[in-house]
Amino acid sequence: MSVQTIDLLKEELPVHQESLHLTGDTKTGLVLVDVVNGFCTVGAGNLAPRQPDKQISEMVDESVRVARVFCDRKWPVFAFLDSHHPDIPEHPYPPHCIVGTEESELVPALKWLENEGNVTLRRKDCIDGFLGSVEKDGSNVFINWVQSNQLKAILVVGICTDICVLDFVCTTLSARNRRLLVPLEDVIVYSHGCATFDLPVDVAKTAKDVVAHPQELMHHIGLYIAKGRGAKVVSEVSLDTKNP
Repeated sequence: MSVQTIDLLKEELPVHQESLHLTGDTKTGLVLVDVVNGFCTVGAGNLAPRQPDKQISEMVDESVRVARVFCDRKWPVFAFLDSHHPDIPEHPYPPHCIVGTEESELVPALKWLENEGNVTLRRKDCIDGFLGSVEKDGSNVFINWVQSNQLKAILVVGICTDICVLDFVCTTLSARNRRLLVPLEDVIVYSHGCATFDLPVDVAKTAKDVVAHPQELMHHIGLYIAKGRGAKVVSEVSLDTKNP
């Protein structure tokens, strides 16, 4: 898809993006969605990039940057890790992020999160992390995290903008509207902290039952839908690094 076509669609479907400065005055938690090898590390699996990808690399870098500041301040962090049982497929996708493999582990640049006391890790076996947080007794780990930390806002980063990130954001917004996440008010999506995969039209035409997925366009559409559902979308995140 040409740059001109994408630019035209962006003009027709604009996404107003703000800047976010976090000072700690509003209690905010960070949510990382599936920043795992199976989606981010070149050659790591069926859904991993086949070659270095600028958008995905930037997403990882920004996720690391923001996570560092949250952890330095001991602010709450919640990280979803896509993790599937080998005998339970997730149609329409090929096998990916199988439990016990490196695919389902955090990317190397974020492995340190496993040793941080303010970080909650949640393995999920479905696209939507909100649903993936439901326990057998009906409780929800994500809801408990929001409420136990009395969060007023969450900042969301991760992959894929238009799939796992979007589904999680939309369900969270619906739960907020139904007062299931009190005191949560704002769901904020950081555009440069999100990414999606690239499957150009010409490549998709050569494969059976494959849907084209132009990266830049689908990233924008994911942000557009999130914004339309009530999320705030920001293009910059600055953090007060003084007096942690």
